[in-house]
This record gives sequence, C-alpha cells and structure tokens, in this order.
Amino acid sequence: MSTEDAPDAVQREESGARDDETHKNAEQDVIAVDADDNEVGLENRLEAHTGDGIRHRAFTVLVFDEDDRILLAQRAANKRLWDTFWDGTVASHPDQNQSQEAATRERLADELGVTPDQYDNLRVTDKFEYKRYYLDAGVEWEVCSVLKCTLSNDEIDRDPDEVEGLLWVDYEDLHENPRFYRQLRLCPWFEIAMRRDFEQR
Repeated sequence: MSTEDAPDAVQREESGARDDETHKNAEQDVIAVDADDNEVGLENRLEAHTGDGIRHRAFTVLVFDEDDRILLAQRAANKRLWDTFWDGTVASHPDQNQSQEAATRERLADELGVTPDQYDNLRVTDKFEYKRYYLDAGVEWEVCSVLKCTLSNDEIDRDPDEVEGLLWVDYEDLHENPRFYRQLRLCPWFEIAMRRDFEQR
C-alpha cells in the first residue's frame, strides 16, 4: 500500500452542496484506521470529512463490461464533497466487521440496482492512502481499497439521490488520452486508482 500526498492548493470551484446539518450521512460512522489499515475505532462520518479530517477505511469499485469499457458514475449534486464529479463506478465506506466485497455488493445494489448475479469476478486489486481537500467544504483522508468486477448483465436502475448520470467509456482511452475527456471532472480517488492500475500492469 502506498500514500498519495495532498496537493498544496485546495480546489477552487463553485459548489452547490447542501449544508452539513441536513446531509443524510451526518449521523453515520466510519472506521478510523492507521496507515496500515488497522482499525483504531469508529468516528462520526461528518467529522471524519471536515477540518483536517480523520484517516478512515474506504473503497472504490471499477465496473467493466466484457469489452473493457468502464462504467463512470456522476456523483449526485446533493453530495457535500465532489458533487457532480465523475467516479468509477461506486465509492463508499464499509461498516464495522463488513468485508470490502460485502460492502461493494451492498453499494452496487443500493446505488445502481445491480445484483450479484449480474457480475463476475469481484475482487480487491489494490489499496492506497490519499488525502485531498475539496473547496472549504471538507476533506477525504482514506485508506482506499480498489475492487473490480465485470458486468455480464448491464441492466441498471440508478438511484438519482446517489448517481446523477452514467457513462460507459473505453478504459484505456480514458487513461491514455485524458485531454479527450477533460469535460469530465474526475474524482481524485478514481484518478489515483486508474493511474496505479495501469502502472501495475
């Protein structure tokens, strides 16, 4: 596992995210971890993502089709951090005593209506630590596992409260020719996961 350092400058873009007090995740907890992803306790999700943040466990999932296209999901406009940015495909936090695979299956079902019989070969492929600030709204400081799977049935029923839009993209082309996709603002954890994925090939 490696660490991705935070940039000096905070992103300076307009945000229309809702207030902390009304955000539906404000009452949830995340798993605080050390640099080796060992659990050190539970922390309030909102507190873990404000100020200088609290390092916690997370995951991001890269969903492919059989032609090696990746399914990008646009984060809903009501999200407090990286609202309307494009992710690949689902990202969240496991519950205490929940495996990354189980958490992934849950989020794929909740956000995209995708059930385990629709994909194959779900597995963890990487793990890294990163820290990124977003405007003056908050921070992500995560030990992030990367999971992959391949859809054999691409029937999707997205939750609009979670996912604003969906887009199938040639994965290698997205990595090799980012200028062609510059209209897509990509989430930092997805950019790191994609770069590391190609470096490790």
